[in-house]
Amino acid sequence: DVYQGVERCIARGATRIAVVPVLLLKAGHAKQDIPQLINRMEEKYPEVQFSYGDVLGVNRKIMDVLVERISEQGEAGPEAEILLVGRGSSDQESVRDIKKIAYLLKKKVPVKTVEVCFLAAAEPRFEKKLSELAQRGASHVFILPYLLFTGVLMTRISKGVEEISLTRMQDFIVCDYIGSHPNLCKLLKERGREAVQKKRIPV
Repeated sequence: DVYQGVERCIARGATRIAVVPVLLLKAGHAKQDIPQLINRMEEKYPEVQFSYGDVLGVNRKIMDVLVERISEQGEAGPEAEILLVGRGSSDQESVRDIKKIAYLLKKKVPVKTVEVCFLAAAEPRFEKKLSELAQRGASHVFILPYLLFTGVLMTRISKGVEEISLTRMQDFIVCDYIGSHPNLCKLLKERGREAVQKKRIPV
């Protein structure tokens, strides 16, 4: 809870607080919800200076994690395909960023195609895209979750792959989520330093 975190910092004597969103991409939480919470905390604690950091964003360090998650499951050769699975958002900037990540991933991994789908709030949806790949006879597909943590969304991905009808010649492999990879920790430190250097949150 942001409120509790801020109040704990103030109870320890903090007069400057940098808030860093542990979010992959910019959408409603990053653009509206968290800044509104900070604004309310500024009103409650006018003597405290707040700053607001950026999301993790489209970043080389995260791209390297995605490539590693694929390689953990085997070689992605020229006939392999990647299905990049995003959380999904009604915010079009977030959707565009996922598509940009797919484009960059295609340049880093020598596969046949990199396609995009979403678990909610954007099209195409995961289950529909998964079914399309199976029906057109895709033989070797890496299902790559663009998610920070495990949970119900990872369970949904795994269940979807288990339930899809595949032939003996088809292999659909679920890769691991991003998780607490060292690259993620380094990037969070960078975002923290950036947030500390800011003098105020964006209006």
